[in-house]
Amino acid sequence: SVALAFAAAVALAACAGEPGRALRDWRVSSGHADGTRYSSLDQIDRTNVRSLEPAWVFHTSDMQREPASTIQCTPIVIDGTMYLTTPGLKVVALHAASGRKIWEFDPFDGRRARGTNRGVAYWGEEGEGRIFATAGPSLVALDATSGRPIPSFGEGGRVDLRQGLDRDASSLSVIATSPGIVFEDLLILGSVVGEGPTPAAPGHVRAFDVRTGERRWIFHTIPHPGEPGYETWPPEAWKTAGGANAWGGLTLDAERGLVFFGTGSPSYDHWGGNREGQNLYGNSVVALGARTGERVWHFQTVHHDLWDYDLPCPPVLVTVRHGGRALAAAVQVTKMGHLFVLDRETGTPLFSVEERPVPRSEVPGEKSWPTQPFPLEPPTLSQQRFTEQEVTDLSPEARSAILERLSSMRTGDIFLPPGPKASVMLPQFNGGGEWGGSAFDPKAGLLYVNGSNEAEWISMVPARLPDRVTLGEIGQRLFASTCTACHNMSPVHTPSPDLVSPVAVTSLEGLKGRSSREEIEAVLTAGRGQMPAFDSFSDLEKRSLSAFLLDEGGEQTIDTRGLELSFAAEIPWVATGHNEFRDPEGFPANKRPWGTLTAIDLNAGEIRWQVPLGTYPELEARGLPPTGTFNIGGPLATAGGLVFIGAAMDERFHAFDAETGALLWEYQMDAGGYASPATFEVDGRQYVVIAAGGGGKPETRPGDAYYCFALPRDQVP
Repeated sequence: SVALAFAAAVALAACAGEPGRALRDWRVSSGHADGTRYSSLDQIDRTNVRSLEPAWVFHTSDMQREPASTIQCTPIVIDGTMYLTTPGLKVVALHAASGRKIWEFDPFDGRRARGTNRGVAYWGEEGEGRIFATAGPSLVALDATSGRPIPSFGEGGRVDLRQGLDRDASSLSVIATSPGIVFEDLLILGSVVGEGPTPAAPGHVRAFDVRTGERRWIFHTIPHPGEPGYETWPPEAWKTAGGANAWGGLTLDAERGLVFFGTGSPSYDHWGGNREGQNLYGNSVVALGARTGERVWHFQTVHHDLWDYDLPCPPVLVTVRHGGRALAAAVQVTKMGHLFVLDRETGTPLFSVEERPVPRSEVPGEKSWPTQPFPLEPPTLSQQRFTEQEVTDLSPEARSAILERLSSMRTGDIFLPPGPKASVMLPQFNGGGEWGGSAFDPKAGLLYVNGSNEAEWISMVPARLPDRVTLGEIGQRLFASTCTACHNMSPVHTPSPDLVSPVAVTSLEGLKGRSSREEIEAVLTAGRGQMPAFDSFSDLEKRSLSAFLLDEGGEQTIDTRGLELSFAAEIPWVATGHNEFRDPEGFPANKRPWGTLTAIDLNAGEIRWQVPLGTYPELEARGLPPTGTFNIGGPLATAGGLVFIGAAMDERFHAFDAETGALLWEYQMDAGGYASPATFEVDGRQYVVIAAGGGGKPETRPGDAYYCFALPRDQVP
């Protein structure tokens, strides 16, 4: 039939151009350069997935309990060798079928480190193979066989990512947590830059020569004079503005020679009075010529972002049936729970998108954008508002407690701007969708997306402090405005209610017993691992921050008149942090489900099914059905009719029926699988692997294991 022929053509297109063993390998972190996270392997299927068992478990042996480390890496598999990263940002090569270590590279030469890394990239030609990894501000090229740095790449095998940005960023944070994408002899790479009110680097996208490390091209995500989009910023913004960075990775259409990415919000995340305008190319899907870096098209999903609604992942490149014909599309998942389906060659939406009025900011000096784009199809994947109707119904006590708190808070629809009064955000700044993105089955035309449904609250306070404050209070304000994107605030101690920020990447619980003032200030000065140096902090600010973290400085007062603070230099209003909103038992303030896995028919623009993803064991023990949880990490779809995913806070690895959403199998791991899985085949046996690194934004216990599953050998066909 025509439908079957179309499905077959799409499946072939998804696999076209894969070299040699690509159907059995997992050659890039998303499986394919198109980002589909799909495998045509079908040895493991609906009929036998219940028999899956661990084939091997590899322990990295370098996790940290305090602060808790994490692993977000999706391994790649090339010709039977697996390449992965550890909590300490080491790069490791394993025999993929056995988990036996081949080599290990430590970018920090034995110095203690921890950070976030989502994978490595591979380039190979004529018997030569290179692994590209990032650690701190360095891009490193390693020999794929030995794990040794390539001396001819950059300086001794490294390129400093703070250099070559067409602006001095030597004292700023520039790292990369997502691997680059290889096209011909180029490694194309995005970055992670500062998001707080202190100076931040621009998020320009660059291409490096895979042999020499030389920068071959750069795309200015904050346009320079004469470049398209320059008019959407103040005239001098290109010299100082930061952010608008492609931190979630890239996808590639090699046939068309196009590279795609989604960008984050401009810095500072929550006040943009100094960046009046739409702020292109922040919060945008961008298509560039892969050989030159020239812009082909863009589509902005949030104008003048004030919510930290970054695009957390690159668009997935798919073929859909639309208007009676097959079309190449780029599908963008967002933190808002919106799904934008765009023509891959032009960026034109394939389904209607409507610009709707949204509330204006109440913060003095802020000129928020009056409208935001809303896709009409497919339907939104996450909850879009928080009012009394959305308050939890877990128990009468929980509902009553949340309603009481709501009486002093602002509530409403999505895109309610942060203001002086605490405002509830749903989805929260972590999604909706997140960096795990989606998986696409080309035969079924279904896109699988996991998302979170947890509310949080945020408020804005003047950056200017009272005339006299304690040293600890200065540190408290500095931490809330600058550090809560990466660190939990509340476990250190309990500060004043308007500055609590209990949700972030890494808790600093126990720091008082582990570190001295001198050690903390040394890290602030020089950085460590993925943590950058904060050269913009004055000696007083470093001292005040260490005082806050160590619960000291409560009696010494400082006269702030005439005192210049780094977080108040150009930003008169700062956020109090991203604050959890939970009932007295610690469960989310809004109604269930709190996390979902959704299948979307991209041809029809309809949701095929949606199910809760994960559960809380405490509620499971009370007899409640799965509630869903906050989730980090993405799905994997296979030709066996399965969707594999960890991601949830129940620390289980799940397999769902791709057609119905039924949960077919799950495995309890020792830590959360906050990474996207991969699948591959060696010697006729299919394997599925996931990192169980725990920790991270869900703040569960850390882990150091990669779990690799397969059918028992006597059941392998």
